[in-house]
Amino acid sequence: MSISREQRRAGTTRSWRTILLLCGALIAFGGGAAFSVAGRAAGTPPPATPATAGCGRAATPGSTTLTLTSGGHSRTLIVHIPTGYVATQATPLVLNLHGSQSTAAQQEVFTGMDVTADADTFIVAYPQAAIPSGAGFDWNIPGAPLIGGAPVPAGAADDIVFLKDVVSTLEGRYCVAANRVYATGMSGGGRMASQLGCDASGIFAAVAPVAGLRFPAPCASSRPVPVIAFHGTADPVDPYNGNGQPYWTYSVPVAAQRWAAHDGCAPTPTTTKPNAGATLTAYGGCRGGAAVELYTLAGEGHEWPGGPHMPRAITRALGPQTTAVNANDAMWAFFVAHPLP
Repeated sequence: MSISREQRRAGTTRSWRTILLLCGALIAFGGGAAFSVAGRAAGTPPPATPATAGCGRAATPGSTTLTLTSGGHSRTLIVHIPTGYVATQATPLVLNLHGSQSTAAQQEVFTGMDVTADADTFIVAYPQAAIPSGAGFDWNIPGAPLIGGAPVPAGAADDIVFLKDVVSTLEGRYCVAANRVYATGMSGGGRMASQLGCDASGIFAAVAPVAGLRFPAPCASSRPVPVIAFHGTADPVDPYNGNGQPYWTYSVPVAAQRWAAHDGCAPTPTTTKPNAGATLTAYGGCRGGAAVELYTLAGEGHEWPGGPHMPRAITRALGPQTTAVNANDAMWAFFVAHPLP
């Protein structure tokens, strides 16, 4: 069903209230940018864009809530169709995954990605996890405990299967560019996006974890997966230097190094400062035209860089925001440069 402007406004108000509750839970558990667009070699023609079954089906721009059955579980997601969508033109798709104890509606507000999708004409989907936690839900990340070290409940839905089903469902409903499907996410959603880079690399061309970069071990993918990540040095939930929750032991730079090794990149990265407060660590020379890039954001907390301005109650709990880089713009430029081979 489609969501009216009034319903979305009311939903946004509820989202802020729930985010404020989420902040308390996170504290209780402790728990205009410059960017690189290295990718295809100059002069190399772009790969052909395969059409999907949904091409030719009309769709109204705006946000819609969908339900689907995956693995016997009823699941929900929000899909935003951009204003420039053309039903006969293959359109990139970005899955944007919410953090632990959060929801799809909160992620839509927290990241402000609908605006980027409208400006750059891509579909953005906000799937919702299914493990109840706090005021929201947690993802079932293979081999990883939940907040506080709690085990995943028996019989929990398989979220790798669910997110694959999300892509196949949207490809059947909309005109999706099958070689331009990407995943990003915040915190627990960033860890889930990292997992998709290993467990579904034949579907997701590149991943962009925000405040949640991990390198899953073992990593099932033999394909070099392009990765761009963003993390604040003042993150109180998933500390930049590691030593956090049971799922958060090693540092963010180590996670980037492990992805670079997996992708066969040159061992020594280049380091630049595209803006005050932002440091870009970029691994080049990777197999298959891949790249691994990490934006380190000085003094930023557990936030979405360049995202909508958060109320003080949120920044007091999660730490400061930064405008040193716009994560939406930077990751979109990275995605454009890295379609699925």
